[in-house]
Amino acid sequence: MNKVLLCLAVCMLVVKCRAEAQKFTTLTYYQDDTIKLELDLFLPQKTTSGQKLPLVIFEHGGGFSTGDRKDGHSFCSFLADRGYIAATISYTLYMKGKNYGCDGKLPEKIKAFQYAANDLWLATSFFLQNATKYKIDVNKIFLAGSSAGAEAALHAAFWEYKTMNLYPKVTLPATFKYAGVLSGAGALMDLNLITEKNMLPILLFHGSADPVVPYATAAHHTCPTNASNWLMLFGSYSIYQRLVEMQGHTKLVTYCGGAHEYSGELFHKNQQLLVDFLNEVLSNQKTQEHRIIATGKRNQQTKGYSFYE
Repeated sequence: MNKVLLCLAVCMLVVKCRAEAQKFTTLTYYQDDTIKLELDLFLPQKTTSGQKLPLVIFEHGGGFSTGDRKDGHSFCSFLADRGYIAATISYTLYMKGKNYGCDGKLPEKIKAFQYAANDLWLATSFFLQNATKYKIDVNKIFLAGSSAGAEAALHAAFWEYKTMNLYPKVTLPATFKYAGVLSGAGALMDLNLITEKNMLPILLFHGSADPVVPYATAAHHTCPTNASNWLMLFGSYSIYQRLVEMQGHTKLVTYCGGAHEYSGELFHKNQQLLVDFLNEVLSNQKTQEHRIIATGKRNQQTKGYSFYE
């Protein structure tokens, strides 16, 4: 009987600890006559008085049409337990109910990228305005995202803000710059968006045989060149090479033979690897590393890449 009671007590303690680790506050970060955008904010339980903390803003995947900010809860909770402020946001799912396939409309696809990136800017503006309230170090704001969220994060980091801003009443300071990006199976429309002036530390992870978002440089969704929704994208491997050539701080984790199912891998498993990268950036360490992880899968798309750099 005592063993049963002890077991129940341990189980209750585990449940209590997990519940406490998942505490968050839901906030509205932007609202107008047509939309209301919310986020879940995770704060460290213990902080030093007066200490300003780094912030990570996470955006979930889902092809700009599905998904939920709850997908970022585990990662944000993990960050908060390690002294980071973290937020997972809902954003404009512009492609919901629209054709995102190869026979869709290209302007709609680009607009989906733009809205998702703009919502990261809106969330950033919200936190800049409330930096004192939440004890945020405004020079240490990171973006993170999986799949569509990663594409949004990368474009939010490197797009020209004045040109792509959809909300002129909400602006970021002209001198503002993100501290870095965590990208799970993300891509950019143009590698030239990354310049010597705006270069940031980036950790990327990606399946080398991803048929949805290209691992290197290829068409989005592997669409044929005559498709109405054809768009060339530069994925994790191409971004990594670009930063290496520019002597930037970058890490790439390649899931050899893996497909798009690895887009959220590190946000749910081995999260410490991401925290280690954030800590390196904050301590001004600079590295270039390509880590290859075997998946046991074989695919012809993995051929042609140098996995031994």
